[in-house]
Amino acid sequence: MSDLQILFEHIFYNDDFIKILASTAVGALVGLEREYRSKSAGLRTFTLISVGCTIFTILSEKMGMKASPDRIAANVVTGIGFLGAGVIFKMDDRVKGLTTATIIWVTASLGMAIGDGHILLSFLGTTVVYVVLGLFVKLEVIMEKYGRTRNYKIVCDYTPEVYRKLESIFEQCNLTAKREKQTITKETLTSNWSVRGRSSKHDKLVKKLMADKDIRELEY
Repeated sequence: MSDLQILFEHIFYNDDFIKILASTAVGALVGLEREYRSKSAGLRTFTLISVGCTIFTILSEKMGMKASPDRIAANVVTGIGFLGAGVIFKMDDRVKGLTTATIIWVTASLGMAIGDGHILLSFLGTTVVYVVLGLFVKLEVIMEKYGRTRNYKIVCDYTPEVYRKLESIFEQCNLTAKREKQTITKETLTSNWSVRGRSSKHDKLVKKLMADKDIRELEY
């Protein structure tokens, strides 16, 4: 047997090499889904997260003392939290990026599972991630047809009767409205509402509000 064959067998039959390949596949599978949906973290990010967590877990077992072989791996969970926080941001009174941050956390766990030798468990977890991200999105669409919450920002002339008028419009559209932040500047009211109901009712509400001459701006 030549030295090249020995080297080949040493590399490709090495447990660590198999773990790195498996973590690359898992990270890429999750990353492809995020890339397809044009999220802030995509293919490269999730692949590197998975591989990095696998390497840290392997090193934790190799470098850790017998009494605490998980001392490095334990800090991966803390470190990944800072990475996840980087993709969460607030825009127009809404929090964005929570799902991506959660998937970063889950991908780290998949990589750690591979690093500890639980490759089948990691691929099973990846399957669950795809089911949640794919099937559950369709379920959310179906559920939204029967009931969804929208945040409306309405700018209009302020009068003492304006709240009663807005509440009446919501009632006419068979929607449940909750009054949020209200800002009055001179004679102008900036009114924020959290409104829940069927999608068809929301469409009806938008048409009514757009047809109202007293409403200057509408945002939702």
